[in-house]
Parts: sequence; C-alpha cells; structure tokens
Amino acid sequence: MTDVVITGTGLYTPPHAIGNEALVGAFNAWVETENARRAEAGETARLDASSSDFIVKASGIENRYVLDAEGILDPTRMRPRLPRRGNDEPSIQCEMGLAAASEALAASGVEAAGIDLVIVACSNLERAYPAVAVELQAALGASGHAYDMNVACSSATFAIDAAANAIRGGGVRRALVVNPEICSAHLNFRDRDSHFIFGDACTAIVLEDAAVASAEGGFEILGTRLVTRFSNAIRNNAGFLDRVTDVDSLAADRLFVQEGRRVFKDVCPMVASLIGDHLAELSLSGERLDRLWLHQANRHMNDLIARRVLGRDPSPAEAPIILDRYANTSSAGSIIALHLHRQDLPTGALGVVCSFGAGYSAGSVVIQRR
Repeated sequence: MTDVVITGTGLYTPPHAIGNEALVGAFNAWVETENARRAEAGETARLDASSSDFIVKASGIENRYVLDAEGILDPTRMRPRLPRRGNDEPSIQCEMGLAAASEALAASGVEAAGIDLVIVACSNLERAYPAVAVELQAALGASGHAYDMNVACSSATFAIDAAANAIRGGGVRRALVVNPEICSAHLNFRDRDSHFIFGDACTAIVLEDAAVASAEGGFEILGTRLVTRFSNAIRNNAGFLDRVTDVDSLAADRLFVQEGRRVFKDVCPMVASLIGDHLAELSLSGERLDRLWLHQANRHMNDLIARRVLGRDPSPAEAPIILDRYANTSSAGSIIALHLHRQDLPTGALGVVCSFGAGYSAGSVVIQRR
C-alpha cells in the first residue's frame, strides 16, 4: 500500500486581535441601547450583559483574530466590514489560502506546480461557484484538479481523508488541503451565548506519496476514520433559497446557532469512541499516544475527550490548547494546534488529529512522526 505523509503545514493569522474585554464592551453597549429601546416600547423582556469572566469560564477563550475588528466592535453594526471584491480580483479566501499554502509548500520543499490536487475545505465558502479551490489552484500555479468541500468544523479532517485516498489510489502524488475560515462572518455578535466563540484563520497541509517526498521528518498517516450523525443542535440556515423563500437574510437562524449543553452531551462520547475505536482498529491504544490535536471549540470538551482517550488527565503538552488565543476557528483549529505543537515530537511519536462539529461530524487522523 502507498504510504501517505504530511510534509508541511502553514498558518495565516489575520491582522486584528480582539480580546474579551473589547468584545464585551461592544456587546454591553448594544445591550444597554437595546434595553432602553425595549423599555421605551413598553416591552418587559431585558437582555443580560456579558463579561470576560463568563466567557473564560464557559469556553476558555480569551482572544480571537479577525479580518476586521472595527465593524465587529461598532455597537451599531456588530459584524465585520469586508468590501465586495470585483470578479477580476482575488477572493478573500483565495488570498488567505495563498498565505497559508505558501508556508506549507515551503516547509515541504514542494513547488506549487508539483501539486496534483487542491481541496479548499471550510465551514462557509464565500460563493457557490466558481470553486475557490480552482481559483486558488490557478493563483498558485498548481497542476491537476481542485474542488471545494464543506463538512463544517470537520472539513479539514474529511479533506485529509479524501486527499490521502486520492494519493493511495495512484492518480495523485501530492495534494494540498486549505482551510480558509472566516467564522466572524456567520457569528451573531448580538447573542450573549455565542458572541465570543469564533475567530478567523486559514491553515494548509501538504500531503505526499512517501516515495516522492523529499523533506525530512513529517508525519506518516497511519489511518483515517470519519463519522456523521444528523443533528439540529448546531445549525446555520443561510442559503441560496433565502431569496426565493422571502426570509430575512439577517434572521438569527441565518447565522450560527447551537444548543451548547446538548452538543457537549452528544459530541464528547461520540468523539472519544471514534478515537478509541480507530486506535483499536490500528492495534493501538490511548496509552500509546504522545499527542492529541483536538478541535478547538471549547476547553471543557477537549479536556473531557482527552481524559477519556488517554485514561487520565492530559498534560498541557499532550493535548495542546490554542483556542485561548485563536478562539474557535472551525476546521482550522486542530490544524493550528498541529502546526504550532509538533516540532518537539521525536521519531516514532504517535498522535491524533481530530475534528468534531455540526452535522454531527467527526474525523480522526492517526499520524506517526517519521
């Protein structure tokens, strides 16, 4: 069987950072104005203010990077301001992808022309077509073919599975997976329970047939395993049918909506079982793992899943957390953790890249340091 290796990763971090205090300040200013409006209108319902302590306790998030902070922090707007690009200009996600892909290609020692497959995988694509992946393929000067895919927060691991299988099939020697997540665009910054959750980022991964890989080190993919289970607990109803069903495109359910407690209860055991079963399939166990690069959505979820997989409390090094700085970056989260927390691992070290999110969907990628 063809061995597939990850030889390079890349990360694009947006230029604007928003700490909890600034985010809470904007939210509370809006709450004060809205409560005054309700009082004047004779409405009895009042909105609660948010706080940095509430955010940290609920999620572990302290900061997030975004493409535009000004629009988000404006209490009269509370959403990023991203001017529309012309048809002949590069799209925002293409630009993000170029930055992350360039770093990943440099790390792998691969020229863009040597890439046979480009997959752009993320929670929200900025247009239906033409595919952002094909645009990025052209901008890079990559070969072969390209396509977009969306499995929400599991998009990266599902794309790794697709790319690895394409390489094993023999039609592709090298693949590039790119995850340009503009999560701030689908977040309701006027919802106290979720206004703090997301940030923006883009990651990239180069996968190669081990027979043609020239870079030292990297990680061999020992196996991939995916699972989906339908649930309405995490949802975004925005879509092209909005226009013909005459719905308000800014209605709450056209943005990110979740039932947080239900998600925690449903997803944690599902993900722990997925990783445990996957390891058993490979004749491995949690005790053998050196690292868990988990989806970065919530600190409490990560701690619980890692504890169940390892059979004990994880150390900070064993299950690194980056969501305190980056917040939830959807599919990019586990790849950011991999990108920033892999260099210290020796040859033979075992790890799992794992995603979980809307769908429900979850993906497990077991890798070993070369």
